[in-house]
Amino acid sequence: MDDTHGISAGGISATVKADGAELCSLRAPDGLELLWQAGPAWPRHAPWLFPIVGRLANDDLRHGGNSYKLTQHGFARDLRFQWLERTARSCTLRLTDSAATRLRYPFGFRLDITYAIDETCLDMTIGIANTGEETLPASFGAHPAFNWPLLPGLPKESYSLIFAEPEPAAIRRLSGGLMRTEAEPSPVQGTVLPLNERLFEADAVILDAPASHSLRYAGPSGPSLELAWSGFRELGIWSKPSGAPFLCIEPWRGFASPAGFDGAFCDKPGVMLIAPGETETLSLCIKVNAAL
Repeated sequence: MDDTHGISAGGISATVKADGAELCSLRAPDGLELLWQAGPAWPRHAPWLFPIVGRLANDDLRHGGNSYKLTQHGFARDLRFQWLERTARSCTLRLTDSAATRLRYPFGFRLDITYAIDETCLDMTIGIANTGEETLPASFGAHPAFNWPLLPGLPKESYSLIFAEPEPAAIRRLSGGLMRTEAEPSPVQGTVLPLNERLFEADAVILDAPASHSLRYAGPSGPSLELAWSGFRELGIWSKPSGAPFLCIEPWRGFASPAGFDGAFCDKPGVMLIAPGETETLSLCIKVNAAL
């Protein structure tokens, strides 16, 4: 089976696989791998989260008086997408609803993901179309894991996230996979979030209303990455506190069910509501900056 496709331009290169439409490699011009290579600490690279981000209470999706079992982050990351187009610099993949998906998520949809590369940037465009006859409630998230440190040998604590805007608003945390009702003071110092493993002892750091639409992930030397997004409204930052050498920077449109929420999926906070025949478009750009 034709499982992967490589794209490249100006020295940077990326590899995408049909399973989950997942990015599985992103290399700098000098060949340095920037993406986490799905080691034992976490067996994924950069999964897409659809049709939910995070977890539903008891993994139950409620719609039309029925209950459907839908587990954390949904099913797109575990399904094979169809190749629509492949060139030297781009590719497009598609996932559509099926009898199997409707047992877990009773809606008609079409999910297209396009990757395109130029000399410094990898652009990803996501189209979520409602192919059914009723409103499509959905969430979608990016979950790319980058090597931490990007340059082997540097201390993890020497890295920071630098936001485009100050981020003083309180953050959110998870408990049992659900969004806690109480907020916490932001660990961002102005525009800078110093990175260390202790940040993740209470799971992900969640900015549920970030002022920024871009950030830079950088250390004192070596390459850095800039992420910019459109259409996403929340941001998760996650790693394992046990020393795992990766950092996930995750623009989201939607989030886990708030603790205590017990309503229908279409009433869940953060969910997109897409009208029949309409398409919601999101985008994410990863810019690779050469070593300092």
